[in-house]
Amino acid sequence: MTVVEKAAYLKGLVEGLGIEPDSREGKLWGALGELLSDMAHEIEDLQATDMDHAEALDEMAEELSYLEDLVCDLDEPEDFEDDECSGSCDSCGLCDDEDEDEELEYDGVIYDVTCPVCGEEISFDEETLDKGSIECPSCGETLEFDLSEDKDGD
Repeated sequence: MTVVEKAAYLKGLVEGLGIEPDSREGKLWGALGELLSDMAHEIEDLQATDMDHAEALDEMAEELSYLEDLVCDLDEPEDFEDDECSGSCDSCGLCDDEDEDEELEYDGVIYDVTCPVCGEEISFDEETLDKGSIECPSCGETLEFDLSEDKDGD
């Protein structure tokens, strides 16, 4: 039995008691019955809307999963076989939480170096340059910087 049917049943029970609708008790039970009926209809409407939203969310999740699979298939690293990519891209390493195209605002000088071992382009600031070396995040190779000529010339 639905909520609306239960509200109608209770309204019928009140009417079956033989209470006069114009009496004080009759007015109270009538108002409570109307309130209960209105609430039951609202609950039914909310449930229908909730089901619509759940279906739309399921469809969007399926489409997103399909798009993730496409991205993994397009740029799959050589180390992974087709059956190893889970679609969430956690296993293949193609998708990470950081947006590499997003540029951060930085007022200092940024240096770009290409790793001679793997060809990865690495960006770093003056503080890293002053340390004299950096480790390539892709292959782990240590890149050293010799700034002795630049500092003597200043």
